[in-house]
Amino acid sequence: MSDDLPLLIETDGNPVPNNHVTGWFKSVGGKRLRYAIFKSHVPVARGTVVLLQGRNECIEKYYETIRHFTDRGLWVATFDWRGQGLSDRLTKNRLRGHVRRFRDLEADLSAFLETIVLPEARLPFCLVAHSMGALVALSMAPKLTNRIERMVLVAPFVELSDQPLPTWVIRLATRILRLTGLGWVGSGSDSFPKPFAGNPLTTDLERYARNQALYASHPELRLGPPSASWINEMLIAIDRVNEFEHLDQIKVPTLMIAAGNDRIVAAQAIERLGNRFRAGRAITIDGARHELLQEADRYRVPTLAAIDAFIPPDQASEPAPAVSSG
Repeated sequence: MSDDLPLLIETDGNPVPNNHVTGWFKSVGGKRLRYAIFKSHVPVARGTVVLLQGRNECIEKYYETIRHFTDRGLWVATFDWRGQGLSDRLTKNRLRGHVRRFRDLEADLSAFLETIVLPEARLPFCLVAHSMGALVALSMAPKLTNRIERMVLVAPFVELSDQPLPTWVIRLATRILRLTGLGWVGSGSDSFPKPFAGNPLTTDLERYARNQALYASHPELRLGPPSASWINEMLIAIDRVNEFEHLDQIKVPTLMIAAGNDRIVAAQAIERLGNRFRAGRAITIDGARHELLQEADRYRVPTLAAIDAFIPPDQASEPAPAVSSG
């Protein structure tokens, strides 16, 4: 990736929020990841939202949500995961949605918190994560006790739903592909653009068209289908975060928000998980599809209201102490 690419991209109807800083940070394996911090206009910030995206998402997709938080007096710190957005891709085919190890995603989040958020953002730190990002946050949650004050997991990827094959068959097939050196193989054909009718993501035509236009005008931001390795690593992580032993270690107060008409992650799976660990609870936005923060206002507004009621405590903050690079 060349250094002259724009760090933040603007498209019609999706302007870049004001008052931001952008850059790159290094994570495990030397991968270079793009980040941005968006500052509120208020003189003393109420804290920082660490915003984690899902698969096939990028910073640009969340401009509208970022403005919501900065208007509340919060800063927003976010980044592109390895293998997507403008961060370093992992295969020669840039459209392949790939990850070699789930723990690499955890390393990305840890590096972001230590090298960018702690020294540059404002306390207290709360985390808002969607889908795959929520799975990473849930997996790392036992280690976030003294770094993150509260977490909101929006449509967390805690179950593989609405698939033509049983999960055990998918797990076995993707495992075999990895063992035979074919973990990079894609799980299906890439079709783009996709029609609005029948999409599983949102009922909002305008927001759907906005996101499709972003990827159409800037294909370097887009991903195609996930690889066998990506699927297999996600399934392993899903099994782990659903274990009582893992959930009992989570001390960060956690709100999970399920979409009632989600065909990617069943709302019932999120509701079950919310009843299984003491630090967490779950609510459901009836009728909504998977991308709650990209949904029609009748679903998006109550989602944001639930987030606003949960984070953060209403108090002023000071800069976090600098972290030694040693």
